[in-house]
Amino acid sequence: MSETSTQPETARAAAYTPTGRTVPTRSKERAAYDHELVHAILDEGYVCHLGFVRDGAPVVLPTLYARVGRRLYLHGSTGSRPLRMAGGTDPGLPVCVTVTHVDGLVLARSAFHHSINYRSVVVHGIAHQVTDPDEKREALDALVDQVVPGRSCDSRAANAKELAATAVIGLDLREVSAKLRTGGPNDDPEDLALPHWTGVVPVTKGHGTPIPAADLAPGIDVPDYLTAR
Repeated sequence: MSETSTQPETARAAAYTPTGRTVPTRSKERAAYDHELVHAILDEGYVCHLGFVRDGAPVVLPTLYARVGRRLYLHGSTGSRPLRMAGGTDPGLPVCVTVTHVDGLVLARSAFHHSINYRSVVVHGIAHQVTDPDEKREALDALVDQVVPGRSCDSRAANAKELAATAVIGLDLREVSAKLRTGGPNDDPEDLALPHWTGVVPVTKGHGTPIPAADLAPGIDVPDYLTAR
């Protein structure tokens, strides 16, 4: 499934190259490597799951993330074990990062064929701690805007003490794949006459009305970037 040199440059640039770790062993037809699709799935989320090995055992932690171009940033305390392990430039921390959106509950006539419609991205690579001050500030702004676009320009930037207490790791998007399931149930032909409701229950993400803090100064209105959500 690797790309060949006969492909146009634009085609090669538009997709991540599949590897042994990014080609699924099951349901290969659901895998995708298109840049636009992968980036859209990443940009829609808030929380990723960061997997790594600590003391010989696997660890998976939820954390905030943001994408800037073809680079993923994750942040945490400078005392965080994975961020300390990613310090320095060599060898870095081998990681696997995943992001998943659930779009629907697929209810089949048989228990076996129940499923979920989803969009997911898996990223493999070596994470390194971000030490360049300008890149670190850009990454932190991106992390804030990942949660609420436009918020980084409407809040106080981190001061020197806060920057010193915050660590950021960067992971290049190179070994990447998306996987999706869409559509309805896949019941067996012999089950089609069974008297059970079947179909898809859509799952949607929504935002409620912003609730002001109790100590919000008078005269400060809800910003447009929140009312437009």
